[in-house]
Amino acid sequence: MNDTKYTIVFQPSGLRGKVDAGSTILNAARELGVSLESVCGGKGACGKCKVRIEEGEYRKYGIKSSVAATTTVDEVNSKYLSKQQLKQNYRLACQTKIVGDVVVFVPEESRKGQQVVRKEATARKIKLNPAVKKYYVELKPATLDDTTGDFERLAAALKSKYELTNLVLDYPVLLKLQNTVRQGKWNVTVSVWQDCEIVDVEAGEIKQSYGLAVDIGTTTVAGYLCELNTGNILATESMMNPQVAYGEDVMSRIGYATKEKDGLKKLNDAIIKGLNQIIRDITKRTGIKQDNIIDMAVVGNTCIHHLFLKIDPQYLGKAPFPPAIHHSVNVKARDLGLNIGDGAYVHVLPNEAGFVGADNVGVLIAEEPYKQDKMLLIIDIGTNGELILGNRNKLMSSSCATGPAFEGAEIRHGMRAAAGAIEKLKIERGTFDVEFKVIGNDKWNTEDKNIGARGICGSGIFDAAAQMFLTGLIDKSGRINMKIKSPRLRFDEGGIAEFVIAWAKETAINHDIVICQKDIRAIQLAKSAMYSGAKIMMDKMGVKKIDKVILAGAFGSYIDKASAATIGLFPDCGIGCVQAVGNAAGDGARIALLNKNKRDEADIWARRVEYVELTLEPNFNKYFTKALAFPHAEDKFPSLAGLLPEM
Repeated sequence: MNDTKYTIVFQPSGLRGKVDAGSTILNAARELGVSLESVCGGKGACGKCKVRIEEGEYRKYGIKSSVAATTTVDEVNSKYLSKQQLKQNYRLACQTKIVGDVVVFVPEESRKGQQVVRKEATARKIKLNPAVKKYYVELKPATLDDTTGDFERLAAALKSKYELTNLVLDYPVLLKLQNTVRQGKWNVTVSVWQDCEIVDVEAGEIKQSYGLAVDIGTTTVAGYLCELNTGNILATESMMNPQVAYGEDVMSRIGYATKEKDGLKKLNDAIIKGLNQIIRDITKRTGIKQDNIIDMAVVGNTCIHHLFLKIDPQYLGKAPFPPAIHHSVNVKARDLGLNIGDGAYVHVLPNEAGFVGADNVGVLIAEEPYKQDKMLLIIDIGTNGELILGNRNKLMSSSCATGPAFEGAEIRHGMRAAAGAIEKLKIERGTFDVEFKVIGNDKWNTEDKNIGARGICGSGIFDAAAQMFLTGLIDKSGRINMKIKSPRLRFDEGGIAEFVIAWAKETAINHDIVICQKDIRAIQLAKSAMYSGAKIMMDKMGVKKIDKVILAGAFGSYIDKASAATIGLFPDCGIGCVQAVGNAAGDGARIALLNKNKRDEADIWARRVEYVELTLEPNFNKYFTKALAFPHAEDKFPSLAGLLPEM
């Protein structure tokens, strides 16, 4: 066994430490807490983890650094790095192993920006019927003539006053029962879960009751602290999903969990630690105790569901992709390591299929398409794209890998929705001048000469594709029109056509931000998958036209509806019939927290929705190929008449 360790120093942060010989620079960054992009989770499939190996003697650290202190995979580096970058000792961190002391510089574009988590709760009317309810009782004190046990005395009082019978007592509650009863001078408030189990007992009369709804997204996590008696949201707290460090998408995480030593434990520990951080922050802000949270509801896709519950996800990555369980799950928070009330349960909503999980069920119970006459298409664009089609007569769902491109993973200068990311842009017809806005700045680049763009995020990518198509910079097939005379149009050193969105002087990374031909192709592949999924479900249901498109998810709230329609993200539907509803999955978690009947409804409809596995559909490739065109090779878009260019 090789116990050799080498010193690695990361610049400009100065973070350093000893790592095992043969560790990749990416793994060293993870160990030392260095902020380094890794969209593909270290598979060498995104090119975002570019670093520079420094040459020279660093007396401050007592080491001599050299590119010879590393070994790397040349063919993968060559795919993502220019010849000039390779000469300057740039390497992909995930493909480069450490075999000596080394100093590594992390350029601005490779540093993770603090993601802007946009998962605000939306105003929804929710009928209140929480799973945990509080009951106040006044007990007769024990005497020498009446030595009935405290629990039996409590159970009798609850039966007499509230007709609650056959109650069981959670063990931690039993341990504190006698002291609590006497502290309250025989008057106590009891929290009862599902009218069957006492999960907390408090001295005196306590009216407030608290619960936490959580949406665990692949990229972001949001928690909503609610008062169960009123339904009011007391606070919202959000963060990047800590599992992102182990892979941006679910397949990367499945691979990490199954192939890496203690991979599942690390992924589970990461999300539990993250949720405990949310719990600490949200209770500190509101001034309540963590123990006062007595119920919790959670949604997430099927992979996230398994990792959260520490269930081996390997079979989700293998045909026929079965989940460990479809039904909802109730598990004690303490068994998961979550720091809320000792007796509190966590309710995890049900899964539909291997790639359509509890988050989609959350959308279902929030939007209730099963109660509608109109034909609805619900699109939840996250790191994975999920679709629901139907109404009260029938519902179908499907899933497709759209998120990586729309979230910047397959785009040359793509990035997360962090400060400095271009989120809106317009291209002027004829001159092809570009106006853009970045996250964190209300001004356009034409108003702020020091705008400091760092890359382009999902909503900006939608706008870029739509605007380039509408101005003739790309044709219907997606090919960049190099016949147009503009200084923004050029070929890179590899001969690939590109269009400059932001000049170097407008950026914080000191070089131009571009959309290249490969980026357009990635956008086409992503939007085509989404469109094809909708078309296949429409065919199966005999639907000719969609009455309404609902864009769910935080991302869906920030993309421009006209841009989405222009590139052909979904079949034609008047822009006035396209509605963004915010984080419907998170709203679904909140609804399940506040109304236990909706939990039953979720279990019922999760099994009634017919899941369509698109990869098995014989017509998928045909539909997919036709949907590659902007907005489509054959389908008509009458609602966009006058907007689309003549072809």
